[in-house]
Amino acid sequence: MKNLQHNAALWMAVSFAAALTACGGGGGGSTTPPPPVTYTLTVNTVNPATGVGITVSPADNSGAASGTASFTRTYNSGTAVTVTAPATAGSNTFTSWAGCTTASTETCNVTMSANATVTATYATPKTTPAVSVTPASFSITTAQSLSVAVSISGGTGNPVPTGSIVLSSGSYSSAAATLASGAATVNVPAGSLPVGSDILSAAYTPDSASSSVYSSANGTSSAVTVTAVATAIVVDQSGVGPTVTDQLLGMNMAAWYDPTTPAVVPAFQLAGIQAVRWPGGSWSDDYHWATNTMCGNTPNSNATFANFVNDLVTPGSFDVALTANYGTNSTCNGPGQPSEAAAWITQAKAINAHVSHMTVGNEEYGSWEDDLHTAKNDATTYAAAVGTASTSAGYYAQIKAADSSVLVGVDVNPGNTPSWDPIVLGNSQYDFVEFHYYPQAPGSESDAYLTQQAAQGLTTSIKTIKAELATAGKPNTPIYVGEIGSVYTTPGKQSWSITQGLYAGQVLGEMMNDGVSRATWWIGFGNCDEGAGGSAAGNMSSSLYGWQTFGAYNVFSDGPTDGPCGVGSGPIGTMSPTARAFQLFSKVAVTGESVLSANVSGDTTNVRAYAATHSGGTVLVLFNVSETVSEPVTVSLSAQSTSSDVSVETYSKAIYDQSQTNVWADPTTTDMGAQNLPLTLTLAPWSMNVVILKP
Repeated sequence: MKNLQHNAALWMAVSFAAALTACGGGGGGSTTPPPPVTYTLTVNTVNPATGVGITVSPADNSGAASGTASFTRTYNSGTAVTVTAPATAGSNTFTSWAGCTTASTETCNVTMSANATVTATYATPKTTPAVSVTPASFSITTAQSLSVAVSISGGTGNPVPTGSIVLSSGSYSSAAATLASGAATVNVPAGSLPVGSDILSAAYTPDSASSSVYSSANGTSSAVTVTAVATAIVVDQSGVGPTVTDQLLGMNMAAWYDPTTPAVVPAFQLAGIQAVRWPGGSWSDDYHWATNTMCGNTPNSNATFANFVNDLVTPGSFDVALTANYGTNSTCNGPGQPSEAAAWITQAKAINAHVSHMTVGNEEYGSWEDDLHTAKNDATTYAAAVGTASTSAGYYAQIKAADSSVLVGVDVNPGNTPSWDPIVLGNSQYDFVEFHYYPQAPGSESDAYLTQQAAQGLTTSIKTIKAELATAGKPNTPIYVGEIGSVYTTPGKQSWSITQGLYAGQVLGEMMNDGVSRATWWIGFGNCDEGAGGSAAGNMSSSLYGWQTFGAYNVFSDGPTDGPCGVGSGPIGTMSPTARAFQLFSKVAVTGESVLSANVSGDTTNVRAYAATHSGGTVLVLFNVSETVSEPVTVSLSAQSTSSDVSVETYSKAIYDQSQTNVWADPTTTDMGAQNLPLTLTLAPWSMNVVILKP
């Protein structure tokens, strides 16, 4: 039994040893682990490419750490390495790292999971160029323009700077002027610089070609002395122009507004309104007067023709222009019917509605107008529908048959595409033409354009229409401006600002000088520009001057219940600056008087003048369209050296500015008594002034 135990122990020992040998664990042998994976980090620099000392941490596998670019370091896989570049390399400035896992300013962090290359980039410092501002003169008057030369120099060895400059002084700022050979010349218009000592500043902005070399820079001129000088206005009393008519003082009204509203008539009368147009723009081609209904819309239930006449026209003694429905018939399934227009005139005559004009359709040249004729908004179709006196089925003949004293008109739009005016004017009969004028598009309104150029653009259009009428063999045909405003849709805050008021006053002067027979502004009451959810719509840009937070076509307030337009617009009937322009011009647009020529010499940029005879004397409307600079002027009459009495009525920016606190103040009136001529006046910034000189 003992021997068996000994043999078993021996067998187990031998077996264990054999097992160890088979597993490699016997015989005294060992196994070497595999070497770690390593990667190479390359450190480069750009501008300069060499010589930049770079800090590296930790040291690499060989004990090397920081170095001078370019260099390499070797690290085990997974090692986190921090590489730091100096903020400057010589005169160059660090700008960025590339190739890092993460980077923050001059520090680059790399986790070695592959061979990596990191690059620190330096930039050569930009040069600040010298800006030289040299006016052509250092002493000017307010009646003189000023040429200013601006040059940009990068210094010896640098390229000629390219880009643009803007010249400014006080409230004046030029448009950007592009450099040519490093220089630009800016012409500062007369009246742009205030009286006194003015410093001109030029701001240089490099373009893409120069931005890597040059930074923006500024320069100033020596002081320029600006002296006030009176602009001379001379009225030629020897020759008279067109006959003046009070029918320029008109307003549109629309069938969506209640004409029985008590505030309308007194507000119109206070502003001197003499004429109205109805039933309201594009609604005219859907409106059916006999039933006070529309195709696609619903008129105000009180806006019947009888109410319009009895509650508005008759109490106010207003002359009326109607727009006949050309677009739709009473069942809304076909084009307008001349018989409907003729019946309207018959009814107007029966109730003594003072209808003097009827236009066939509203803006029928435009695709936005409803027109159920087979050929929609087509000039040939329109001309045929208007017809002539001998075309019994046409609008012209049927309206005339109803009342021969009513003038029948057609729509015109010079330059329309497709062609309109030549076809209509050459192929139909009419007693007048109706033109609409809105010089601005929504979102692109400009106070400078509206106050200084837009009104004169109307005269350009009137001249074109006169030429078209002459070509059609119908010169001297009366021109009715049936709609006029500043922006053709979605009015913003400019609509209730002094700027639109100045425009309105000037267009009244232009139409008077042009011999326009009738005009109706769009619109008197009831056209707030209200957006979704009752919010104000339109352009409210800070680049437009004004205190109101709404836009509205109506130039008289509809009162505090008028949604966003009721905020800060005063009680119903309150006059906007545009309505004030009509109020002032009512002293000028007196039927039977004559236009006189008013010549301006001096600051023709900011001073505008219109003149007419006035009860044996003379009346002028003087505008200062400078926002900031008062304008001294002298007024002379060619055949008169004294005036027995001079009065001046003014509406200005300063008066309008009171509306900031919801105060809508009246124009100011000054009686100067007897005066020797020339008369000396100072026109306030952004002002309209009516000057009456008695014999």
